[in-house]
Amino acid sequence: MKLDGFGGQNCAVMESSPTETPTAPFVGKKEDNRDGEVALVPPLNFAMVDNGVFRSGFPDSANFTFLESLGLRSIIYLCPEPYPDSHTEFLKANGIRLFQFGIDGCKEPFVNIPEETIRQALKVVLDTRNHPVLIHCKRGKHRTGCLVGCLRKLQRWCLSSIFDEYQRFAAAKARVSDQRFIELFDVSSLKNQPLSFSCLKR
Repeated sequence: MKLDGFGGQNCAVMESSPTETPTAPFVGKKEDNRDGEVALVPPLNFAMVDNGVFRSGFPDSANFTFLESLGLRSIIYLCPEPYPDSHTEFLKANGIRLFQFGIDGCKEPFVNIPEETIRQALKVVLDTRNHPVLIHCKRGKHRTGCLVGCLRKLQRWCLSSIFDEYQRFAAAKARVSDQRFIELFDVSSLKNQPLSFSCLKR
């Protein structure tokens, strides 16, 4: 694990490369159905954001087989807690790079979303060399919703559509402060970033 040039202490990046002969057996739980096929179990609140960009809540080991099927290159983790050892082993075994942006999970009215951290995470999302990428926090609602909402601003979505998507995932836990953050987020400094994946194309 090393700190990368993404806002200093705000982002930890774990480099990994596929291991040819993993020392431990595969840690994901494979669920076989009656036909002997492996059932793919997506993480909580999983959805496709755009071509090569996905979102979810914190994956469980039961989701590893599903995540393998996505062919992920990167994961953006938006919580400050260390990534579990079992998950780190999964990343190493599959050559997945971890970008950790530690945003504290707070409840209203004490929500403090660091704008610069979201800006640095967006740069990782916008870099197609990191795709396919999975964005996740604990439940895939607030922190993930804010990052995706700011991406939608870059994609020139209208605010009502951005808030509708945010509320679909946050449901009864939707926060006015998150939506205010998205509304006020300044995307002008990111407009020079290459916007090359599907929904960003004209």
